[in-house]
Amino acid sequence: MKLARFPRSHFRSRLRLIIASAWSQAYLLLPSALIASEPLAKGIQDNSFFIEEAYNQEPGVVQHIFNLAIDFTNGSREIAPSFTQEWPVFSQTHQFSYTIPYLFTEDDNGMEDMRLNYRLQAFMEGKYTPAFAPRLSLVLPTGDSDKGFGAGVVAYEFNLPFSKIVSDRWTLHFNAGMSVFPNAHQSRHLTNYNVGASAIYAVSRDFNLMLETLAGWNEDIAEGVFAFEETVERSTSAIISPGARYALNLPNDAQLVIGAALPIGLTSDTPDWGLFFYCSFEHPFVRTEPRQIK
Repeated sequence: MKLARFPRSHFRSRLRLIIASAWSQAYLLLPSALIASEPLAKGIQDNSFFIEEAYNQEPGVVQHIFNLAIDFTNGSREIAPSFTQEWPVFSQTHQFSYTIPYLFTEDDNGMEDMRLNYRLQAFMEGKYTPAFAPRLSLVLPTGDSDKGFGAGVVAYEFNLPFSKIVSDRWTLHFNAGMSVFPNAHQSRHLTNYNVGASAIYAVSRDFNLMLETLAGWNEDIAEGVFAFEETVERSTSAIISPGARYALNLPNDAQLVIGAALPIGLTSDTPDWGLFFYCSFEHPFVRTEPRQIK
């Protein structure tokens, strides 16, 4: 029995047409497939409340952050708004930022000590390794130390943040740091230590649930004593803070993230409880050329 044969030229034409059609369909589907394979945890990054995430700003993108903390202790209330701006320095490897805090107490209000921050993206996140971005901060004595709004001296702060996406929906963060206030009140060197960790769960790409914990061991000059009697007062603070955040992805690669949390004090040196509100706006500040597909 003879098998039917197609003319060689006709067979090749048909084969080329099938391959070209299949390749064009695969090419059109490739971007969406890549997006689908990206973890949901990457939808919102660098938007934690109390724990620092180890992700520097991308080149050409600036972030504006407004925080509002309201603490309640034994019937009294303190309101502490702050503004932070984060800028990449030529690349994602280097980042500069500053933080301007303010404090409203029951009796007075005023600016607290301002911070100038430099952060190095020492390691990018890998399959088995976390992102690591150590930070060095210069604390400026912009707060009135007589009113308790500052230390009255130039100080230094270090923080070591680690971040790792561990599954499609889960991200873990860890912080360890310290601050040094040399010759505080012309008599003492004060040193503070802090550790913290958080777990972020991505309900969706644009909505996250958060659980943050933070502990600190702090030194200060005891109040109500004369200068020649100044003694160091030590305290231990700790909070646990459940919260949530939501991202609005806007045109021109801009992103607005809003969030709220309920911090709960765990020690006698910590406010009993509080409210925390977060707002971040991220957008490009340089024009980028669209990618050309070759």
